[in-house]
Formats: sequence, structure tokens, C-alpha cells
Amino acid sequence: MKLRILKSAVTNPWFNLATEDWIFQALDANSHTLFLWRNAETVVIGRSQNPWVECKTDKMEEDNVFLARRQSGGGAVFHDLGNTNFTFLSPKDEYDQTANFTIIINALKKLGIDATLSGRNDMQVGDKKISGSAFKHAADRSFHHGTLLVNADMQKLGDYLNPHPLKLQAKGIKSVRSRVANLVEFNNTINHEILSAAIIEAFCEYYGQTVEVEELDEASLAKQPNLNKYYQQMSDWDWRFGKTPEFSHQLETRFDWGMIDLHMDVKQAVISEVVIFSDALNVELIDTLKDTLTGVKYNKNDVETKLDELKQTQPDLLAQVDDFSKWLVGEMEG
Repeated sequence: MKLRILKSAVTNPWFNLATEDWIFQALDANSHTLFLWRNAETVVIGRSQNPWVECKTDKMEEDNVFLARRQSGGGAVFHDLGNTNFTFLSPKDEYDQTANFTIIINALKKLGIDATLSGRNDMQVGDKKISGSAFKHAADRSFHHGTLLVNADMQKLGDYLNPHPLKLQAKGIKSVRSRVANLVEFNNTINHEILSAAIIEAFCEYYGQTVEVEELDEASLAKQPNLNKYYQQMSDWDWRFGKTPEFSHQLETRFDWGMIDLHMDVKQAVISEVVIFSDALNVELIDTLKDTLTGVKYNKNDVETKLDELKQTQPDLLAQVDDFSKWLVGEMEG
């Protein structure tokens, strides 16, 4: 059985998740493949998750933090350059999950760190989780990917993954937080390059072969049409937000001109239905607000733009729409 080792020089998560999909869907399955990669600051959500429930989308936008949605299930995680991610692909009849964990554990031993398997998915040092994994299987291939906490910014993990207390009645999976530790707590010289080299060495030792590492960069998109296809999907707004399960958002406030109790149903990240209860005397205003919001993307910029257009076309409603816009956009920011 031949070996193949891929290593990404790109820290864009859409590229790296696209590479995983390319490996799983299009790469020759008749080899044991190892892919090593890391992402710039990113929140990665599971296939069935709601980004507005799981993370602070406004703060992420402000801080230039990526949002990525992976193909597999599970909860939300924060990646930064202090994470090293690994992916194993094997033919289904040669797949050995224990072998993959053994390779990672052996790599860590080379660096003086004694890790153990915890349950089916995690690795830990002592009682602290240092790695989580997920798995996929197809007719002819099996796939195991995971992350190792090397020197991740735990504060930012909390900053972006603790959602605002929005009144969201959401379907889908919510994340569970765990006790975690960085590998630098056990070996302060470790970094992504040192760890990657140890994993590559352990991988080759386990299978008794040596193979040249293939470096992936942005130019790989032009060389590999399938990889580029997966990248276009991963980076697309409709994939990252539009695949969100249906949810509803209820908000209420009081203005000088009346009370507003706003209910928005959201499907595929678009406001599909709006109900407003109000004691405002201007019924036309309430109907106009409902009509304006219906069909708009559930995104503060799109909502604000649509309400700004309304102010231009309905100057007699300018003051009330301005009040409503500032309030709603502020609430969507958290």
C-alpha cells in the first residue's frame, strides 16, 4: 500500500476544508494519505449548525475572523494558527482508526508528551483534552480528521464561541464545551512545524515507508479543477449561512410612537415571514416594515440597506423607520 503526504501552506480555512473534501471525494483511495494543515482565526461550524446561535458573527466580521461550515456534523470549534489539523484517508478495507490515533500518540511521544485515547473521538494529556476527532465513511474509503491544540488562544475561543443571548428558537445541534489544554503546557518548544514533522515521521515509521511531502498552495486551485470546485462551495455565503436550519427570532421594544413585538421566521438564512404586533397608530408603517423585511437575507448589512431604501422612498415615515432600523440592526449585532 503506497503512502501520500500533503501539507498546506495556506491558512485560509475555505481552502483547507475544500482540500479535505477533494481528498475524500476525488483523490485515489488506494493509498494511506495524511494531510496536515492549519487555519487563520476561524470558527468552524458543523453541517447542521446555526452560526447566529453558535458564535458572535458581528464580532467575527469586525475582527476579520473567518466563518466556515464543514461537510461533517458535530459542534462549533475555534481554529487559529495555534491549532494543527490532521486528516487521514485510507481504503475502506485497510482503514484502521486505532492506527491513526497510534500515529498521533507516537508523534507526541517523540516530543516528550504522553497522550492517551479518551473515548472514541478525543485524546488527552492527564485529564485535559488536547485533540478531538470526527470520521466519515464511503463505499471505498474512510476518513478521519482531527485537531491538536498546540498554542491556541483560549481567550478568543471564548470570545467568538459564546453567543449573544438572542431570543433564538433554533433547530440543529448545539456545542458542548470541554476542559482543554495546549500542548505547549507540556512542552514549551512545540509549534506547528515541529509537530507536523513529528507526525510525518511517525506516519512513515508506522507504515515502514518514506515518501516526499507534497506542498499545497493557492496555485493548487488552478492545477486541480476539483479542488477549485470545492473551494468555491466552501467560500460561498449560501453554504456558510444559507444552509442554516430554520429558526425564528423574536424581539420587542418600545418607541415614543408605539410598542413593537417583532417575530421573524428564517429559512435558508432568508427572512421568510414577519409578524409585528404593535399599538402604533400608524398601521401603514407596520405593514410597510413587514413587507420590507420579508425576503431579505438575515444579515444586519442587508437589513440596514433595505431599511435605508425605505427611508428614501417613504420620507413621511423617515423618523419611525430610522428608530426601527437603529434598534433592529443593533439587536442583530448583539
